[in-house]
Amino acid sequence: MTDGRHISQEDLALYAMQALSPGESAPIRVHLAECALCRAELAEFTGDLALVAMSVEQQPVPEGARQRFLDRIAADAASTQPAPKSVISIDSPRPTRRVAVWIPWAAVAALLLVSVALQWRVISLNKVLQLQSTQIAEQTAANARAREVLDVLTAKSAQHVLLTSAKTPPSPTARAVYLPSRGALILQASNLNPIPIGKVYELWVIPSSGAPIPAGLFTPDASGSASVVLPELPKGVPAKAFGVTIENAGGSATPTAPIILSGAAPAAGE
Repeated sequence: MTDGRHISQEDLALYAMQALSPGESAPIRVHLAECALCRAELAEFTGDLALVAMSVEQQPVPEGARQRFLDRIAADAASTQPAPKSVISIDSPRPTRRVAVWIPWAAVAALLLVSVALQWRVISLNKVLQLQSTQIAEQTAANARAREVLDVLTAKSAQHVLLTSAKTPPSPTARAVYLPSRGALILQASNLNPIPIGKVYELWVIPSSGAPIPAGLFTPDASGSASVVLPELPKGVPAKAFGVTIENAGGSATPTAPIILSGAAPAAGE
């Protein structure tokens, strides 16, 4: 196990890998406590093994691994150094340890580190692409809605209705644009009176036949302005008139008198 002066590199490697029996490890520990040169050699082995341990799962050394390890080193030594090694004095500087055995392990560790770095890079890029896709989808939806509003406002067949109050100025007014074929309605109101807490304004589409259809709830701002833009309405319902009432919060299924604003719908295209 030792040459009387220092521990062999093979035993130091097995000791670093904890592959020696307790009986074989005991004299090595005693020697390491007294020999700084062997401790330095052990530290180099431990450092190389640490690189491997960071990237691979540790497994117990199989039975007979030590003997196979020693046989392989002996075979390599026989093929590369036919002449026997000369005895090195304890006072002579030890030759630099060959590191060729550890180069494959270091390469594997480096490749694993590069693989992990690339995987994190791919994950980061996927997150960026997902965020950009979400933003594009939101912008596309906003553009589609803006185009729909423009189509309703500029359609030749849309009905433009001005809703007024019988009160003296400044009286509440509202202007409605209605496109029956699409069930699209836009209302812009101004000079609306404040309403009590728990109440809301409700817009109604009064069809040519049938009951009034709820067309949206709204509350005016401090200036009395409010709007209803593209509420959910059935398509293809011609309107005879429009009205605005004051209802309890949450709205009503039928209008509650009195009707605050009202306006008759002209024939389509007028």
